[in-house]
Amino acid sequence: MKDMTGTPPPGTIQSVAIVDDHPLYSDALAAALQLVFPDCQVEKAQTLGGALALVESGFAPDLVMFDLKLPDVSGISGFQRLREALPDAPILVISSLTSAQVVQALMAEGAAGFLPKDAPAPLLRQALHEIAAGRKYVHSGYQAGQGTAPDAAFENLHPKLAELTPQQQRIMKLICAGKPNKQIAYELSLAEATVKAHITALLRRLGVQNRTQAAVLVEGSQPATAIGTRDADAQAFLSH
Repeated sequence: MKDMTGTPPPGTIQSVAIVDDHPLYSDALAAALQLVFPDCQVEKAQTLGGALALVESGFAPDLVMFDLKLPDVSGISGFQRLREALPDAPILVISSLTSAQVVQALMAEGAAGFLPKDAPAPLLRQALHEIAAGRKYVHSGYQAGQGTAPDAAFENLHPKLAELTPQQQRIMKLICAGKPNKQIAYELSLAEATVKAHITALLRRLGVQNRTQAAVLVEGSQPATAIGTRDADAQAFLSH
């Protein structure tokens, strides 16, 4: 987690910004927050612009609860802009976008946690307590490596995967597990430059622009599971 200098001591949350364009859901989140942190000040915004205006007005929340789908937000850039405006505030993303690759991308960008919008109240309380204590919260079903294809069936998930060389398939599996290039090079006993060359080639063969889109293609080819199921908006979200 990034440097949290200036934030309250672990375990205390005194102010929260809720950024969600559905008033009823925002009210429900505010009510849930008051049960966990009774003296917490809550401010609400229905757009990213509204959230940034709150920050510009001097409001410095101890926590931000952020919905990815807002009227003025397109793709991951919305989260990135909020992260830049509030570099020291933990951001808990609460969204109906539940692709495991979306979650992993958000955590890599500095999110403090992720919850699906249909999460039950006990899970919300657990996430709040974890983040208040200075930790990150991600349900185990969304963590790196979950839902990755077994070795024997990997090339059968999508026609394009069968076109990859055996080495490219091994690298693709490690990409799906969230491994950086340096770690992939170490595990496969390759030079990092060689790994980069293989990734460039496999991205071109798969017809995608980056590692995340390649992982989404693999995930989207797998049978749906209870957590991290395919999301029709996931690839569009990650491409912005």
